Amino acid sequence: MTTVSTPGGEPSVAPGGQRPAAPPAPTSSGPGIRRVAIASCIGTTIEFYDFFIYGTAAALVFPTVFFPALGATAGTVAAFATFAVAFIARPVGAMLFGHFGDRIGRKKTLVSTLLLMGISTLLIGLLPGADTIGVAAPIILVLLRFAQGFAVGGEWAGATLLTAEYAPPGKRGLYAMFPQLGPAIAFALSSGTFLFTGLALGDTNEAFLAYGWRIPFLFSIVLVAIGLYMRLAIEETPVFRAEAAARAAARTGTAAAAEKRTLPFLDALRYQTKEILLSAGALAIMFAFFYMGTAYLTSYATKTLGFSRPFVLLVGIASSLVFGAAIVLSALYSDRVGRRRVIMISCGFSVVWALALFPLLDTGSPVAFVVGMVVTLAIFGIAYGPCGALLPEMFHTRYRYTGAGLGYNLAGVLGGAIPPMLAAPLAASYGGFAIGLMLAVLGVLSLLCTRALVETRDRAL
Repeated sequence: MTTVSTPGGEPSVAPGGQRPAAPPAPTSSGPGIRRVAIASCIGTTIEFYDFFIYGTAAALVFPTVFFPALGATAGTVAAFATFAVAFIARPVGAMLFGHFGDRIGRKKTLVSTLLLMGISTLLIGLLPGADTIGVAAPIILVLLRFAQGFAVGGEWAGATLLTAEYAPPGKRGLYAMFPQLGPAIAFALSSGTFLFTGLALGDTNEAFLAYGWRIPFLFSIVLVAIGLYMRLAIEETPVFRAEAAARAAARTGTAAAAEKRTLPFLDALRYQTKEILLSAGALAIMFAFFYMGTAYLTSYATKTLGFSRPFVLLVGIASSLVFGAAIVLSALYSDRVGRRRVIMISCGFSVVWALALFPLLDTGSPVAFVVGMVVTLAIFGIAYGPCGALLPEMFHTRYRYTGAGLGYNLAGVLGGAIPPMLAAPLAASYGGFAIGLMLAVLGVLSLLCTRALVETRDRAL
């Protein structure tokens, strides 16, 4: 009997003692890979646009529209608690969509995540406020936010796998960068849509709170239609097709029954638990910086620092440009020096910047706020660029969608759900420096976890 060791240490034994010959390694170059890269970028842009407009609305209007009886601080905490619900849903979505992505393919699964996200976002835009339907409004809001997180939990891993599994050797960081650009573009679109809506309504709170905030949510259905068209036009990845063909060639009656009973989620945990936990810890500070920068700082600037909504949204648009540039440069650099080293640089910067950020913001200077937003998102971008190649490289093809999605979305719980929810009470009780201290501790954790990772740049998929 022959056994073959996979990248995660999983023994793979073929029926009859021999591993079946795999199909010839697929090649991917030219217009095909470029079309996949563009489609992945557009798809993640749309999904994260839907995700981010919720964060912007949570900062600007949800405390008033859905939690009017709680007061300013408690209403903000409640709004960001509903924001955090999506991060709890993301690992669940990663498990379910990862299962189907590893079984039936990346493309079909990504079409499902896009439709779920689009419908959930549209329904949030149509949801009446607490003044109209009472306590049912925040309850339905939480359920729809859970659905958004469920969809994003399955989105990221599939989109990065599309490009990473198509990419030629030595250029995986370059091509896996395209879906990573989606959040930067989406943040600019989200801020821009809210800015345009506010200006069109004369930036009056009454009109904006009554119906203006709903326009970005309703507009998302147009973007979903575009993304659906793009996703249906691309083909399944050559790596998945080769893996599926090898499984089909090896299949016997007994083997087929055993395979149906096997869950990619359980296999990923059985063979690569260490990689899932380390990747979650390594990327936790990345999520914390991003959602603090895109959601909490928007609230902090308008409610605590007293800046106008148009100014804060314009800063968000400008920051997204720097954020996108950081993603591009760090992804390209990771093809030269490795993913691990680039992410460690981001973690190191994050510890120092976390302690400096809120003392800088509390000066009340508009320039300080601009610098705070730009640097926070740039540090996030340095880590985000390489992780699109890093996580797919860490896991075996048979459960790559599940493993990469679990690591990424568990990091979202650690960094994206908890810090924004704790930030408002910490700031109210101890001042902004307490938030910075919390972020610095998270940065140290991510630095240690990244240091424990194995470099994957030269690993074949």
